[in-house]
Amino acid sequence: MNDLAPFRAPAPTGHGGGRPVRAALRRAAPALLAYAAIRALGVLVLAAWSAAHGKSWHTLLTARWDSLWYTRVAEQGYGYSVQLANGDVHSNLAFFPLLPWLERGLSALTPLSAADAGLAVSWLASLAAAWALYLTGERLHGPRAGVALAALWAALPVGIVQSMAYSESLFTALAAWGVYCVLTGRWVTAGVLASLAGLTRPVGAAVVAAVWLTAAVTLWRDRPAGGAPRWGRHRRMLLGVLLAPLGWCGYFLWVAAERGSLTAYLDVQGGWGNGFDGGRAFAAFLWDLGFPAGLGLLAGVALVVWLYVLGARRGQPLPLLVYGGTVLLLALTAKGYFGSKPRLMMPAYPLLLPLAAGLARWRPAAAWTVTALVSAGSAVYGAVWLNGSGPP
Repeated sequence: MNDLAPFRAPAPTGHGGGRPVRAALRRAAPALLAYAAIRALGVLVLAAWSAAHGKSWHTLLTARWDSLWYTRVAEQGYGYSVQLANGDVHSNLAFFPLLPWLERGLSALTPLSAADAGLAVSWLASLAAAWALYLTGERLHGPRAGVALAALWAALPVGIVQSMAYSESLFTALAAWGVYCVLTGRWVTAGVLASLAGLTRPVGAAVVAAVWLTAAVTLWRDRPAGGAPRWGRHRRMLLGVLLAPLGWCGYFLWVAAERGSLTAYLDVQGGWGNGFDGGRAFAAFLWDLGFPAGLGLLAGVALVVWLYVLGARRGQPLPLLVYGGTVLLLALTAKGYFGSKPRLMMPAYPLLLPLAAGLARWRPAAAWTVTALVSAGSAVYGAVWLNGSGPP
C-alpha cells in the first residue's frame, strides 16, 4: 500500500518554531556534509581538468549554454531572441523566471555579478535539496537511507549540473521540499512550493500533479461509505491545491499575453526544437545510434524505468511516485537535444530511493567505499563532459 497515512502535520513540540528546525538540521548534518564533500570533489576535479585543457572552471559553471540565457534575462529582462541559419528562433521566453529573478535580486544586494549570483543560488539550493532528500529517506527507511539518498543524488554522473548556474538545483530543492510537505500534511506550504517550482522549470507540472493526485486520493479515501467527499475537513488541503498551479500557469499565460496566442509558450519551445511527441524522436535517435551504442542507451533507459517500478512495488508513497513518474515521463517523451536527457531526469530523486534503502543495509565501510568510488567516477565524468563541445 502507498503511504498515505502520514498526511498530518506533526504535533507542536512546545519549544517554539526554531528548535524543531535546528534539531532537524542537526539530524541532517551527516547528509549535508556528505553531499558537500561529493560536490566539492566534483568541482575540484573539474578545476584541475579544465586547467589542464586551458579552460576556466568558473566560466564553465557560470557562463556557458543555459546559464548565459538566465544571466541575460536577469540583466536585460525578456525579449531577446536569436535566429539561426535554418530559420529557427531561440527566444529567452523559453526560460522560466524564478532563477533570473533571484540572480537579479542577489546581485543588487551584493557585489556579485548576475552570473555569480546564479552560481550562489545553485549551490545554496543544492544543499537545501540535499536536506529535503535526507528527510525523505529518513522518513521512509531511516537515517542511513537519508544520508545515502543525498549522497547518491550528489554522485549522479551528471551531478556537476547541481554546481552550475542552472535551474536544476533550485527546482529540485523546491520540488523535494514540496513533496515532503505533502507527505507530512503541510498542504498550504506544499502548494506555495509547487507554485514556486512552476516558476522555475516547465517540469514544475510534476509537483502540481503530486499535490493534486494525492489530494484527490485523500478526499476519496476520507469520504463516508457511499457519500460525498468531506470538503470541510480539508480546507487547508484544498487551499494548497489551488495555490499549486499558480506559478506554472501564471508564466504560461503571461507568455501567451506577450505573444497574443494561448499556445505561445509551446511555440517558443518549438523554436528551440523542443516539445513532446510521445517519445518518437527519442526512439528515432536510438535507432540512428546503431548497435551497440543504441542498445547501451536503451539498457540505461530500461534501468531507470526498472528503478521506478521497483519503488512502486516496494510501496513508495503516492506523492513520490507521481512526482518521479511525471518527471521521468516528460524527460523521455520530449524531443530536442538528447544529450540533455540525463540532466532533465536528475530532479527525479525518488528513483534513487530503492538504491539508498539497499545501501543503508550494507555495512558502513562497504557503503562508504562504494559511495566514494561512485563519487570519484562522477567527478571525472562531469569534468570530461563539461569540457566537451555540447551543452549538458
